[in-house]
Amino acid sequence: MERVIIDMDEVIADPMGAMITWYNKEYGLPVEYSKMKGSWLLGFPEEHQKLIRERLYEPGFFRDLPVMKDSVDVLKEMNKRYEIFIVSAAMEFPNSLKDKYDWLMEHFPFFTWKQLVLSGEKRMVFGDHMIDDHVRHLQHFNGRKHLFTAAHNKDETGYERLNNWEEAASVFLK
Repeated sequence: MERVIIDMDEVIADPMGAMITWYNKEYGLPVEYSKMKGSWLLGFPEEHQKLIRERLYEPGFFRDLPVMKDSVDVLKEMNKRYEIFIVSAAMEFPNSLKDKYDWLMEHFPFFTWKQLVLSGEKRMVFGDHMIDDHVRHLQHFNGRKHLFTAAHNKDETGYERLNNWEEAASVFLK
């Protein structure tokens, strides 16, 4: 059975969308997607970037994130055909550990706790496929690399791109 490593943030969970919704409600200022190269933090006004970063450390931020469209249905089917591991470099935000576990068990109850890896680094994982939104995680992966499209990686090349979970289904569930 092939092993598929799947990232959480910006792949199955939408922290950027949650942050933008919160920011628009609190400040009503525009977010510039064109400035998000490398990090979606750069799309926020410079004077608020520290505030945005601090919000990521708040308990509960990662608990109530929106789910990426079609990810539940596609991953439910993929879980029947592949050995799936959800791998998140979560240690940077220690409060996210319980939030991410609870979020995953609520929205993806077909995964077991044994399929969840919350780590500080992804270089130690191996598999046949990895789906991630950050090139830095894909660079060291030895299997097939799938870059999941996000605002911060639109200009990245050299990776097989998945724009959404409908496209992922066409690759993994054909």
